[in-house]
Amino acid sequence: EFLGDAVLSFVVSTWLFKKFPQYFEGKLTNLRSNLVKTSSLTKIAQKLKVGDYLLLSKGEKESQGQQNPSLLANAMEAIIGAIFLDQGIETAKIFIENNFQPLLEEIMQTGKFKDYKSLLQEKIQAQTSQSPVYKTIKEEGPEHNKIFTVSVTAEGEILAMGVGKSKQKAEEEAAKQALEKLTAKIWF
Repeated sequence: EFLGDAVLSFVVSTWLFKKFPQYFEGKLTNLRSNLVKTSSLTKIAQKLKVGDYLLLSKGEKESQGQQNPSLLANAMEAIIGAIFLDQGIETAKIFIENNFQPLLEEIMQTGKFKDYKSLLQEKIQAQTSQSPVYKTIKEEGPEHNKIFTVSVTAEGEILAMGVGKSKQKAEEEAAKQALEKLTAKIWF
């Protein structure tokens, strides 16, 4: 998983850099983050039916672990790492490009390059020259089915809270809530 994450990031970065030489770094970074985020990896894992092949504990099976986005995304990273170790970078590159191409096309068609965290960071940095800070407030539930609560702050002020089944999802929800407040001009 650790190695697969690094290989995925490297291959996607190189692929996007060559495919879109006219794009600036920020746009390439946003495209990459949209391609390698948990929900994107989960979508590809579901298409490949990766969940059907996961060996899970009894508790994970009972809580539908084979459909757990976090587990599926981690499994995809592990598969990419295994392909790299077994077959090398070229085979990993082919696997990644073939499986991520439809997702890239979808992202390009919708124009949805940025996630809420990226949008919030841009907005906060434009106003304060600082980045928003995310902090895990609470973790609840059993190890295989945790719920995270995260706050996002700027200049020491809590902007919003988010809840999700992973820290990343909770941060994304907090950023979404903060953006909605900013847009409504409730504070700032």
